Amino acid sequence: MHSSWFDAPGSRSSHLAIAAANHPLTTCLACFDERSLAFHAIGYAKGSLKPAVIITSSGTAVSNLLPAVVEASEDFLPLLLLTADRPPELQGVGANQSINQINHFGSFVRFFFNLPPPTDLIPVRMVLTTVDSALHWATGSACGPVHLNCPFRDPLDGSPTNWSSNCLNGLDMWMSNAEPFTKYFQVQSHKSSGVTTGQITEVLQVIKEAKKGLLLIGAIHTEDEIWASLLLAKELMWPVVADVLSGVRLRKLFKPFLEKLTPVFVDHLDHALLSDSVRNLIEFDVVIQVGSRITSKRVSQVLEKCFPFAYILVDKHPCRHDPSHLVTHRVQSNIVQFADCVLKSRFPWRRSKLHGHLQALESAIAREISFQISAESSLTEPYVAHMLSKALTSKSALFIGNSMPIRDVDMYGCSSENSSHVVDKMLSAELPCQWIQVTGNRGASGIDGLLSSATGFAVGSKKRVVCVVGDISFLHDTNGLAILKQRIARKPMTILVINNRGGGIFRLLPIAKRTELSVLNQYFYTSHDISIENLCLAHGVRYVHVGTKSELEDALFVPSVEEMDCIVEVESSINANAIVHSTLERFARQAAENSLGIISASSLLHPMIGNVLLCQVSGIQYSQYRVKLCDRPTICSDEFSPFHREGFILSLTLEDGSIGYGEVAPLDSNIENLMDVEGQLQLVLHLVNGAKFSYMLPLLNGSISSWIWSELGITASSIFPSVRCGLEMALLNAMAVRHDSSLLGILHYQKDENGSAQPHSVQICALLDSEGTALEVAYVARKLVEEGFSAIKLKVGRRVNSVQDALVMQEVRRAVGDQIELRADANCRWTFEEATEFGLLVKSCNLKYIEEPVQNKDDLIRFHEETGLPVALDETLDDFEECPLLMLTKYTHPGIVAVVIKPSVVGGFENAALIARWAQKHGKMAVISAAYESGLGLSAYILFASYLEMVNVKASTEQKQGTSPSVAHGLGTYRWLSEDVMMNTLGIFRSPYSGFVEGFVADSSRNLKDVKINNDVIVRTSKGIPVRRYELRVDVDGFSHFIRVHDIGQNAEGSVALFLHGFLGTGEEWIPIMKGISGSARCISVDIPGHGRSRVQSHASETQTAPTFSMEMIAKALYKLIEQITPGKVTIVGYSMGARIALYMALRFSNKIEGAVVVSGSPGLKDPVARKVRSATDDSKARMMVDNGLEIFLENWYNGGLWKSLRNHPHFSKIAASRLLHDDVPSVAKLLSDLSSGRQPSLWEELGIVIQISRSYSERKMSNSSKSLLECTAR
Repeated sequence: MHSSWFDAPGSRSSHLAIAAANHPLTTCLACFDERSLAFHAIGYAKGSLKPAVIITSSGTAVSNLLPAVVEASEDFLPLLLLTADRPPELQGVGANQSINQINHFGSFVRFFFNLPPPTDLIPVRMVLTTVDSALHWATGSACGPVHLNCPFRDPLDGSPTNWSSNCLNGLDMWMSNAEPFTKYFQVQSHKSSGVTTGQITEVLQVIKEAKKGLLLIGAIHTEDEIWASLLLAKELMWPVVADVLSGVRLRKLFKPFLEKLTPVFVDHLDHALLSDSVRNLIEFDVVIQVGSRITSKRVSQVLEKCFPFAYILVDKHPCRHDPSHLVTHRVQSNIVQFADCVLKSRFPWRRSKLHGHLQALESAIAREISFQISAESSLTEPYVAHMLSKALTSKSALFIGNSMPIRDVDMYGCSSENSSHVVDKMLSAELPCQWIQVTGNRGASGIDGLLSSATGFAVGSKKRVVCVVGDISFLHDTNGLAILKQRIARKPMTILVINNRGGGIFRLLPIAKRTELSVLNQYFYTSHDISIENLCLAHGVRYVHVGTKSELEDALFVPSVEEMDCIVEVESSINANAIVHSTLERFARQAAENSLGIISASSLLHPMIGNVLLCQVSGIQYSQYRVKLCDRPTICSDEFSPFHREGFILSLTLEDGSIGYGEVAPLDSNIENLMDVEGQLQLVLHLVNGAKFSYMLPLLNGSISSWIWSELGITASSIFPSVRCGLEMALLNAMAVRHDSSLLGILHYQKDENGSAQPHSVQICALLDSEGTALEVAYVARKLVEEGFSAIKLKVGRRVNSVQDALVMQEVRRAVGDQIELRADANCRWTFEEATEFGLLVKSCNLKYIEEPVQNKDDLIRFHEETGLPVALDETLDDFEECPLLMLTKYTHPGIVAVVIKPSVVGGFENAALIARWAQKHGKMAVISAAYESGLGLSAYILFASYLEMVNVKASTEQKQGTSPSVAHGLGTYRWLSEDVMMNTLGIFRSPYSGFVEGFVADSSRNLKDVKINNDVIVRTSKGIPVRRYELRVDVDGFSHFIRVHDIGQNAEGSVALFLHGFLGTGEEWIPIMKGISGSARCISVDIPGHGRSRVQSHASETQTAPTFSMEMIAKALYKLIEQITPGKVTIVGYSMGARIALYMALRFSNKIEGAVVVSGSPGLKDPVARKVRSATDDSKARMMVDNGLEIFLENWYNGGLWKSLRNHPHFSKIAASRLLHDDVPSVAKLLSDLSSGRQPSLWEELGIVIQISRSYSERKMSNSSKSLLECTAR
């Protein structure tokens, strides 16, 4: 656009004048009188309606512009004043023609900025954004003069200067066109029409063309804007980085709101950017920022690195919040208006190309940070931030102090998506998404007045506020305690004071590495010994001191009986905090590198689907095996135990033909048995066939648990440990074959940074039973040493008393010498007194450790302190369920030196890796132990043990702890195998190099890559139980009912179970459960009359056109159906509506009903008024279904509070869609009315009989597996 410039000549302004004169799009006019020149420019502005540009030299030349500036200000005329000036070093020192030109025109200009003297150290973008901002103020709604003061250093003649071109970075796009660097837009909403207008067509077009978009959500303060930002995220489907002050960073229950179209929230991008690989990967073409500036410095830095790109900043004020000078499109609008414009533009759905990469990075880093924070036994500042976010609800609010608190919560706070207990939290949710109101004093980011501000925030927000500040910030505002004490018109506050006795943030800054400690202590840390407790006492405010994790959780989670304010002092230290932050950053960087390595390796071989690396299971089967053993396993306590081992081999095929094998080897216990495990395998076959999974599973950081929940729709803890272990083994081995790699290769794919090769073997610990005399046992031990074993574990606790075991151990030590590592395993068999007696007698035997010496786990540490013997955990690990880290915290004592991990008992490789990493973090041995698996399982364990050794070596090297000693793993059970599942030779033998018995990586990898099954040990193979589907006709009350039947299994004893679904369900829903139970009963489910594919037909002779779906009629129809199915009795399993029918039939048709298993069923309503109300309600709903159709009815139906947990199920959309598959909607509506619980007979008086029947039957017939599956289905 052509413009007019008006120049008053002067030496200091020569650069400006020459640039204007040489520009092809300017017309310049010169005049020696600045005042006349300025008024001439006013005339031009009036006539052209364009801003005029005035150039002057320094000194009084600037002052002469004042009359015209006043006129332009009062008449709203746009002027741009470019006034040359002396540089700072010539100000205030008597330099010629130098006056104070800062804010020279006062309030008569709309905008003033004092530019720095030109230098190649400042990016040119800074000048461009400043000029564009000035022009925006000059031409805005309150247009007028703006002033840019421009200091220049000599030389002023335009002679060449040797400048670096780096200051021009990011200007390619700007220099290629005549557009401004930053364009300004306004969006205005007309309330009368509800139409949003504004010149943002260009902005919308930029958004539509984005291929690598990013949405930044900065500080937001209103609920409407938070919801608008969430809807914007859902519409764009770009990766989202939410600042801690956005209210979205600490969100809860988000996925149900977003359903399947889920953008990836990259909550830990700050830590991902610690990796050079991630920084090199990140690349954006469009960034939208809504809300104020963000907290993370690393995110801001990577945006600068990625520039140029289109940067759209949306905020309601007109001010320039652009410290990096990147904004290309500045939209002045509130977020609601902007989101409305975007949503109405109807963008084509297209995921960002970075979606898959960032999703994998976020998942890996979030889980790694969660593990590191949770595994640390001491209370740390990051743990406070992590736990703080979990303690908040939508009814509370958070005020965050500056310096470290806001950075910690931004980095380590967690949303519910990263929690391992999301499902439980979902049950109490009312809204599909809960956001947490978060604020802080980030205007100037000072540390003063924070306590007082937080108290005012509590009054204004009318919420229970949690405030977290540092000790120095707290001391800055101790007078705020006087305001806190008044407690006027607000709810109680909890104020966390992180007391590290000084300014801890400086320990994390580069200055700490270059400054002497004494200087840091005196001038930066400002160390103090002020008593916060005494300050609270002086002001009469309640005070609590916390020094442990449990104490912090009590302070945050346990509701106080007294509704009063509380100051919670959290003890910390500057140095310890620095170490924790450094450790977290190191492991986060490793997690990022691992994730990118997997993505890189996988994407080279296989294409990405929807920007996500996925593979699919095309087939799965299992084979039961029975192998002979040469001796009775040591886990068997009776002499009649069989000399064989039974289990299952899972075979899993991927869509490309890759096959992976896994072993399911249950130990008979109160948790598992062979029959129950096979029942669950049938369920697994049904759920896994056709399932898709991500290449991120080998990270073993919660990725498999998350996949089981999101893809299979069940919680990982509901699967038997041995079944989950076999499933994980098969999945990982299939992925290894697909990648032409090995199990070890995909678990630890990356090259060692020091260039060292992967370990070629792991040491094996022999297992020795203690049967026989002491001399006999010692003889066997000596033979084991001669075979090459460097470590031996002796089973103890099997003799008359522990003294005899001690004598055997002493004899063994004499026989094998001092160089052989000896371990003992008591399997929790001794009392504390017996164990102590043994321990004191074998102190001279130099045991490596003893596993589980006492029956009471609370005595483990006490035993060590009494005897001095090192202790290892084994059976203690079996009791852990979903969160092992919570239980392990009590075993950080140095007397606990090892954990013995059986993957098939703890629930697979993921749980085993978690426990092992915890052990390694606390300097304990992690020993992988077999449970008499076949060669297939042992080969996988050798590779898994090797992986753990590599992880431990790398961690020790990085922490500069020296060489980590190798561990002899408990895989000596191979000696019990008289035959094997595999034809392959097991890779365990005496090494020609070390002379010890070792498990070899190469052999194990070959065995798992090319598995040859020994068919002689295979009992049978199953690809899943087929479902027989057919239709049966029953005639009732003048109508023929054609009932859809689903039939699974045959049972020799004639046991039959009939499954009845709930309202709007079908018999198909029971099929997974029926497959799991079909081993003990023939299982039949039906589409209850009026539902699914069941249909009804009126007899031609009857005048009635529609049947009555009363309880009596439904029961009569099902009774006749049962008569056709079996001559014997059946047990009915019912859910909801089906449960009511089951109760009724168990009472009224006892000749055919053996019992009832009731899930969420009601015996009816007693109160007559309640019955009438319920009947009327159900009649109204039935009419709504007929009038509006089933789809609208379902939408309203599932919005009810009864379905909160179902709405949060990952398969909710699929479940809801299945509810539309009914052939006869009018019959469904009639059944809702006729079978209303307000009309059904009340069964309360007879209920006791049914309860007794149900209890008796469930105890006799229902296995543990079946019960757990039913519980899962009910939820």
